[in-house]
Amino acid sequence: MAKTFTDKSRRNDRIAEVLIRIGGIMVIVSVIWILVMISQVALPLFYPSSATLAATVKLPSAGSNVRILAVGSEEKRQGVFSLDETGTFRFFKVSDGSISAAIKAPGIPAGATKLVSAENRGKSSYNLLWDNGAVSAVSVDFSSTISNDGLINLIQNVSEKGELSLPPTNRTLQSFARYVENRGTVRVDHLTGDHIRVTCQLTETDFLGNETKSTAVSEYSDPLPGSLTALAVDSQAHYLYGGTDNGILLRWDISEPGETRLLDNISASEGHEAITSLALVLGDVSIAVGDAKGRISTWFPVNVSGSGADKRLTKIHVLRPNPGKVSFILPSPRSKTIFSSDSASIHADHMTSERNLLTIKSSAPVIRASISPKGNTLTLLDNTDSITVWDLKIQHPDISFGTLFGKVWYEGYDKPGYSWQSSSANDDYEPKMSLVPLVFGTIKATLFAMLFAVPLALLAALYTSQFMSPKLKGRVKPVVEIMAAIPSVVIGFLAGLWLAPLVDKSVLTIFLSIIIVPLMLLLTIFFWKRTKRASPLQRVTHGREFIAMIPVVLLGFYFAALLSTFAEAQLFAGDFKQWLFNSLEIRYDQRNSIIIAIALGFAVIPIIFTIAEDAISNVPRNLTAASLALGGSRWQTAWRVVLPSALPGVFSAVMIGFGRAIGETMIVLMATGNTPIMSWSLFNGLRSLSANIAVEIPEAPFNSSLYRVLFLSAVLLFVFTFIVNTLAEALRQRFRKKYGRY
Repeated sequence: MAKTFTDKSRRNDRIAEVLIRIGGIMVIVSVIWILVMISQVALPLFYPSSATLAATVKLPSAGSNVRILAVGSEEKRQGVFSLDETGTFRFFKVSDGSISAAIKAPGIPAGATKLVSAENRGKSSYNLLWDNGAVSAVSVDFSSTISNDGLINLIQNVSEKGELSLPPTNRTLQSFARYVENRGTVRVDHLTGDHIRVTCQLTETDFLGNETKSTAVSEYSDPLPGSLTALAVDSQAHYLYGGTDNGILLRWDISEPGETRLLDNISASEGHEAITSLALVLGDVSIAVGDAKGRISTWFPVNVSGSGADKRLTKIHVLRPNPGKVSFILPSPRSKTIFSSDSASIHADHMTSERNLLTIKSSAPVIRASISPKGNTLTLLDNTDSITVWDLKIQHPDISFGTLFGKVWYEGYDKPGYSWQSSSANDDYEPKMSLVPLVFGTIKATLFAMLFAVPLALLAALYTSQFMSPKLKGRVKPVVEIMAAIPSVVIGFLAGLWLAPLVDKSVLTIFLSIIIVPLMLLLTIFFWKRTKRASPLQRVTHGREFIAMIPVVLLGFYFAALLSTFAEAQLFAGDFKQWLFNSLEIRYDQRNSIIIAIALGFAVIPIIFTIAEDAISNVPRNLTAASLALGGSRWQTAWRVVLPSALPGVFSAVMIGFGRAIGETMIVLMATGNTPIMSWSLFNGLRSLSANIAVEIPEAPFNSSLYRVLFLSAVLLFVFTFIVNTLAEALRQRFRKKYGRY
């Protein structure tokens, strides 16, 4: 019977060993598989962009003296069109290059014979400058349908935009027209002699609905530092930008009717090469500047000391230079991407990330280009009258290692910095997806929580194991373990709605209690030790000392509350939080790092306490007995013998608590203001990686840059936790070898 029982036990042990190994391997495989899955979603952020030739159309000869001023394509790349100087739009089928329609531009001004220039205003709208100085505006509606038999039917229409029909003027070399809602029409003319004329046709409506029209004209004729070679006007006609033949960048304020004021006169080109192209980037905040040496940079106004209320243009981003002169710059209508040409090729660069996205080589010099409203189709016209249509795959141009982990100078900011702002009220904002504030917030929350939890948990575990009576320990330990079962959402709810307002009313009491309560405990213990060992007090409280200390702690909090009222009135002018802001420029947020330290620490304490107490209790009693036999006190034995022997287990408890804190979501989400700022102040909030994922993922468009960056955040959390746990295990093994037990 004994041998049969032994064989059965060994067989069960072998089966258990195999099952445990299989389970461990499955856990490892599952963890690796999770990492692979989330990495697959994040990796496309760094995939290169591409451009595929979709179609080539050879334009029929329209006469050797007829210039083509604009080209474009239909969104589905089934048709293209051209606009020549006769004012004729010609539409072509991509499939066979045949002309599907030829439409004369409507609303041709009286006396006009040919077009001088056509300015693309986005979404296939054009402002047309005629040879007599008149300006008109047209909109092109160009689409295609496919019939049941597979034939492509092109639908095209050219309509007039009457609000920009402006009368002829003289001496006009170049003209820009803008219709500004609730203001009227603004026209900016580049005149002979490098003069600038701004004409505002204002329409005012009184409370009775009566309209009053007026015209304000201003002309800037002051001498310029060079001849104008490029001009640009923003969509709201607030600013006029100019570039000269000696590399000077100029900016005028034209927002006030009848007044043109020069704001900036800056050397924008190294070596004073001519500025050959200007274009406003999406949002009309930044201006892209290209020069004769192929250099491209972007500028926007920032506050500069000594400039007063006016902001000054500052060079912010320098993009990869072109091999030759920048012949034109074409901004994307969907992002901060800039397309530039040196005639032989087209280069796509993103302003914020400063990434060179792609380069398209052309078989002949490019003279005209356009980008579709969705930003996914590029149409080029070369000097052989061939139109090429390119299908663009530029998925995440605003993401790079620099924008994720480096300082970036964003539009509207006075200096580079780390910033997270994934959305805005409009579509032309600059996405700010720096992960540095989120990593900082994660570390800050974890550090403060551990500073609060580790001393309390370890000292409590040491006291419970070595000093508390077994009967009381049997009641206290299960209660603390039950604390670990409290849902984190409940802790976060209480921290945000109950604890935060409570601390807000008594923040000075909290700080004074950190000093007063330990002092009172030390004084109590000092006098306690002076009592006789066999006294009734010692007999009653033996193994239950902490119960006797509870009134001391409460009394300490009471004294701190009384003293805080006096100190706030005498030292801080009656308002401690206002004193912080006025004297130290520290803003107090109700949901701050103090709240997260207490709430997250409360969630971590049970884990650390339970594991550490088990490790300390499992230290062999012979070590304790030997220390006591050699004359060591109970405290000396616990601190110098028991705790070092249990150090591997205690260290494991701390690291498990660290892992619990670093991955916590709901408590951090509900107990802080979720502000992605970088400040070590106790009075500011924070935003962690895990909380950011919980906040942003419901609203993130599928496969968008934000969506993939959030998965990258999850990868970072995974990798960071893996590294910390690996280092912790290495240290734990070292402790095992040193102390020879665990």
